[in-house]
Amino acid sequence: SGGSGFLGSRKSTPFAAQVAAERVGGVVKEFGVKNLEVNVNGPGPGRESAVRALNAAGFKIISIMDVTPIPHNGCRPPKRRRV
Repeated sequence: SGGSGFLGSRKSTPFAAQVAAERVGGVVKEFGVKNLEVNVNGPGPGRESAVRALNAAGFKIISIMDVTPIPHNGCRPPKRRRV
């Protein structure tokens, strides 16, 4: 998203993910790729919109895989915020 001109908090918007996915789709199409396996990582507002943008660009999405790392009770999380 940063390479597409979105900086700071605007990077974490669905529109930024859509624009980034469209740019990736344009680059990948030059190599003749038609089928995609999509790996999404982490929670965020742009997950679905990025996959939708790739689908709208004319790619056949074979699989969508969630590769978010899940700890097996590793590090202690930071304390909860009390507002």
